[in-house]
Amino acid sequence: MTRPRDPWPPLAITFLVLAIAGLVATFIFNVWAVVQMRDFIGDLVTSGPAVSSITVDLLVVAVAACVVIVVEGRRLGMKRWWLYIVLSGITAIAFTFPLFLAMRERRLAAHRAANGAAPPA
Repeated sequence: MTRPRDPWPPLAITFLVLAIAGLVATFIFNVWAVVQMRDFIGDLVTSGPAVSSITVDLLVVAVAACVVIVVEGRRLGMKRWWLYIVLSGITAIAFTFPLFLAMRERRLAAHRAANGAAPPA
């Protein structure tokens, strides 16, 4: 017997679209920085107070996102939840966090469909 295909709820699709936008946008700017041979880390911390503020802001959000990935991934029994954290260092948290949220929504929808109840607490 084959397993029924997991649903793609609208919220999961929304997160997936955000993940793709995050991947494309950050990829373009990362390639641009490499082509110009910029000091990527140096630019983040020495390009003035506004850029430093945005850098700290994004770093705090990235750490919070990683905590959510660990906690929710374990709570829901998601496979390879740690891969989203690893990939965020290679791509961008703007890609991996919405991707994680999309997969989380799929997991929740599949659980609801199978059990007709809320996921484990």
